[in-house]
Amino acid sequence: MKATRMITRLVVATLMVAQYVVGVPFGRSLLPDVVAQPHAGRQKLSSVLRDGLDDREPHERVRVIIQSAGAMAGILAAVKDLGGVVRRDYENLNHIAVDVPAEAVGQLAARSDVNFVSEDRPIQVTGHLETTTGAELARTYGADSSTIDGAGIGIAVIDSGIFTNHHTFSAARVVASVDFTGEGRTDDPYGHGTHVASIAVGNRHIAGGAYTGIAPRARLINVRVLDSEGRGTTSNAIAGIDWCISQKAAHNIRVLNLSFGAVAVDSYANDPLCQAVRRAFDAGLVVCVAAGNLGKDEAGNKLYGAIHSPGIEPSAITVGAANTLGTDSRLDDVVTTYSSRGPTRGFVTDSQGVDHYDNIIKPDLVAPGNRIIDAVSPNNRLLSTTPALDANVSALAKHKMMYMSGTSMATPVVAGAAALLLQRNPRLTPNLVKAILEYTAQPLEGFNTLEQGAGELNIEGAVRLAGLIRTDVKRLTLGAPLLTGPIPVESTTIADVNFVWGGGLIQNWNFIYGNELITKYQGIYGAGTILSNGVLLTSGTLMTNGTLLTAGTLLSTGTIMSNGTLLCSGTLIANGTLLASGTLLVSGTILADGTLYSDSYLASAMSKPTADAIALAALAGDYTAGMAPVIDANPGH
Repeated sequence: MKATRMITRLVVATLMVAQYVVGVPFGRSLLPDVVAQPHAGRQKLSSVLRDGLDDREPHERVRVIIQSAGAMAGILAAVKDLGGVVRRDYENLNHIAVDVPAEAVGQLAARSDVNFVSEDRPIQVTGHLETTTGAELARTYGADSSTIDGAGIGIAVIDSGIFTNHHTFSAARVVASVDFTGEGRTDDPYGHGTHVASIAVGNRHIAGGAYTGIAPRARLINVRVLDSEGRGTTSNAIAGIDWCISQKAAHNIRVLNLSFGAVAVDSYANDPLCQAVRRAFDAGLVVCVAAGNLGKDEAGNKLYGAIHSPGIEPSAITVGAANTLGTDSRLDDVVTTYSSRGPTRGFVTDSQGVDHYDNIIKPDLVAPGNRIIDAVSPNNRLLSTTPALDANVSALAKHKMMYMSGTSMATPVVAGAAALLLQRNPRLTPNLVKAILEYTAQPLEGFNTLEQGAGELNIEGAVRLAGLIRTDVKRLTLGAPLLTGPIPVESTTIADVNFVWGGGLIQNWNFIYGNELITKYQGIYGAGTILSNGVLLTSGTLMTNGTLLTAGTLLSTGTIMSNGTLLCSGTLIANGTLLASGTLLVSGTILADGTLYSDSYLASAMSKPTADAIALAALAGDYTAGMAPVIDANPGH
């Protein structure tokens, strides 16, 4: 049976190649109608699951996630009748994770009460801060002389656990720990989560404050979804997000940090992890996620189109990695070579078998993520397998530090920044937090929007602007004054270098700008929408949405380079097509200065079995100068 299926798929692949060679448009098919028209329910299967089922025996067990728009009772009964087992259900989502025979998957997908079925895929980690980000400058911006350090704001680190006895953490500040791996522990034998958490909330205790995190007095919530080997599943991650939604009031959880991801295949509209992130966003949480570390191939060639899930979700703040070269000055900052670039390439397949890509601009911004020194969990797997990562700053286990690199490290920098904004102005919506971070970011010269989003994180400017925004935003209407006083100076000085804010916001397919974005309330800042909803695609033309944006905002006509020029008006490259058209050339096509991911390379990336396959590729980072180790002078406590 498997041999027959392999031959059939080879014929299909050959016809698709022939179609490309002879130049037949992708909207038409050379395949027989019986191949081009999937049977009932097949369109509701993730493409990866659909292809994988062809290689499975009928009774082989498959783990999948089923999404429904309504009651789950009928689906639960059907799963049982078909010999399946429910592995997880969720309090805040109409999803269930199940284990069923392969032959049952199509039957479940064909039900009218099932919206989408996807595989329960593995998730993978992707992988001097106060000064270079401007966090130190922002400490004094608190009302009534309070220090802006994240006090009282809950950050949930959804990762591989946390070694909470490390002296960079205060026992009183780790307010909750929960495990979704089934291992029955919440410490960090893998070593990733501890490092991530310390970047966000590490204190000044070690080496005179050399490794202080962005929000050192935030409340830390430890949500373990990656196991001792750094592996996890989508269902584990969804369970962690679901728990955070339910517990947000108990622990004042305002920010989620997801420094992991899975290779994105399905559109964000169907991806269950993206759906969970959207539910958290709808619940009022700021969700910061890693863009991924697939910015280049094995030969070092620049690649586009490899943003990870859930970084493809529009409501998330998707973070790429910048390289500070170890200096406080931002004059030499660059985007790392490995940081994943947009556009997003999740897709849906229509009834004719044609794939339609999301093609939205990501990441949203970049933050320092290369060769970052921070906390170590004892005997962790990452350091054991790569001893050179040891920063050798202390012999005391509770003071040890290690180097790590990746968008995993950049993400908690932004999560910590979000906590500072919410401390300064607790009334900010998730959309306003994202807007402020983008508007005040510094565009890095020589890098386009698909590489850096709005630019590099600028915490000084963001906290300063957050303090000027009204606290009654929930009752404001379009065009109402947004600030409590005059417009701020739109520049920041860090390490004696002044730079101008980018002054704009990322939309799905372009960029909007103009100071009305901060002087007047915009509809995209409220609940019930997302920040990127300000621009519409009408008959192939991008237009501002007049019900969400004031008339004074300006719309770029293409993807903007860091020097303010367009790659080409309305197109990504001269002979390309509009991002919103759903095609964006074909896989593997040369794209300006790099290559769009080919389907074969994507399949190769997905086939790697553990978190280490991608995490370790960027673990040592771009081998340039990085944070300089500072030896701990008081190792005895």
